[in-house]
Amino acid sequence: MYKSVVRPILFFFDPEKIHHFTFSLIKVVCKIPFVSKIFRGFYVVNDKRLERTLFGITFKNPVGLAAGFDKNAVLYNELANFGFGFIEIGTVTPKGQKGNPKKRLFRLKDDQGIINRMGFNNDGIAAAIENLKKNKGQVVIGGNIGKNTATTPENYTEDYCEVFQSLHPYVDYFVLNVSCPNVGSHAKLNDKEYLLELIFACKKLNLKEEKQKPILLKIAPDLNNNQLNEIIDLVKETQIDGVIASNTSTNRAGLKASNERLEEIGNGGVSGQPVKNKSTEVIKYLADTSNKSFPIIGVGGIHSEKDALEKLKVGADLVQVYTGFIYEGPSLVKRINKAILSEL
Repeated sequence: MYKSVVRPILFFFDPEKIHHFTFSLIKVVCKIPFVSKIFRGFYVVNDKRLERTLFGITFKNPVGLAAGFDKNAVLYNELANFGFGFIEIGTVTPKGQKGNPKKRLFRLKDDQGIINRMGFNNDGIAAAIENLKKNKGQVVIGGNIGKNTATTPENYTEDYCEVFQSLHPYVDYFVLNVSCPNVGSHAKLNDKEYLLELIFACKKLNLKEEKQKPILLKIAPDLNNNQLNEIIDLVKETQIDGVIASNTSTNRAGLKASNERLEEIGNGGVSGQPVKNKSTEVIKYLADTSNKSFPIIGVGGIHSEKDALEKLKVGADLVQVYTGFIYEGPSLVKRINKAILSEL
């Protein structure tokens, strides 16, 4: 029903506007008595065999919602009704910011993908914390953190540390987002020496807390093998808790969308089916080359049970969906969890 009726209606409207509309709709509908319970009964798969324990956290199932969907932590309680094992909020920056000028979100229907250049639009730390105080404890929450666009290079680490320290009591794990192509000084954020500085600064703050929270690094799908080797060395040197592979891609080779359409859209990162294979290759390379020495969360182009199982088989411990959730609908999470049980 979603793909034949609901999706065509949603896809008739501007992507960003319909995103906010559906958020409001889900929020309102879930306030109706018993609706949340009905959703959970239909979408949630409860089975101990789906549980995964990584970096000290037990996930009810290995299927999560990637960052970027619930940027300001306004809908995670309601989204938990759709069967996710974990939900990643953010990217959160110290101060709220509007992001890049609109229009900045575009569908690639023939490719089953999305191009975005959102630019870390979010309401800032304070708003995220107020929303996270309403956490009903139904699902594991990750905090994806970044820097403000206007921040000068010498203060990048200060931005990350400010968000890390402020969000620490309210999230279960952290993700350092250094691989988004839609922010300034992208090159510096991927420099190994800078990453060492950033990770150690966050780890130092972490050690001051009564309970340490896992720290993961989100990487791009466009890294070559030498760069991936550097990531493996970085994980070993810093003892960071894991890697998320991968973010959106700047590579547009092989897209079905016309050159005219792509030029009309302009800059932005590609997500969805176009990055599926590259993301899987990155996961496999990291897992094989490191002898699976650290946890990997696989994301990128998961639109079916087969896509998710493929990433799990090559080395991902957990998976996340985003674009696939938009194209396939909420039943995707249930279908993946059912397929994992079938494989068992």
